[in-house]
Amino acid sequence: MWVPVAQYRPDSRGIVYTVDPTTYEVRKRFSYEDHIGGVVHSSETGDVHGVSWGSRRMFRWDTSGQLEDLSANRSHFIDYQDCAYVRVGKQICSGVTELPTADGGKYELGGLALLNLETNKILHEVPFQYFSAAGHVATRNPVALEVGGDTVRLLAAPDDGEEGAGTELLVYEAPRG
Repeated sequence: MWVPVAQYRPDSRGIVYTVDPTTYEVRKRFSYEDHIGGVVHSSETGDVHGVSWGSRRMFRWDTSGQLEDLSANRSHFIDYQDCAYVRVGKQICSGVTELPTADGGKYELGGLALLNLETNKILHEVPFQYFSAAGHVATRNPVALEVGGDTVRLLAAPDDGEEGAGTELLVYEAPRG
């Protein structure tokens, strides 16, 4: 499992670790002079992909941290908060953007994006407007997707622990296909 750890601010720095899911051994793989999130390891190429704060920059490294590609994100629909590998060279990213309302408030727009890992081309983007009891869009913080039989399941923990009902675990299911 590849895990990014970064300062909670743009243009900071990040460290990428791996965690062995059997032994729980943690190994520092590399550091980088930017906020790194949404790390995905491609089983086809061995490359490691990540995004900057706000997902404005998209990175590709080898497993030792040698930068192989840096490109601008072509979309500003949502800021990716989390990304997951999808078979055959794709990743799905979840995220949020804050929009102003007419009365001066704020509205959280959540969404999902499917990207080609080789080109960073966005294949599909969709809004995901489901909210926690604290009023946060489900894709605001960590999201996991899984497929089991004929069901696609999205698990989300959108809240910060001190809000509303604490950190809720939200589960959404849809038929596969």
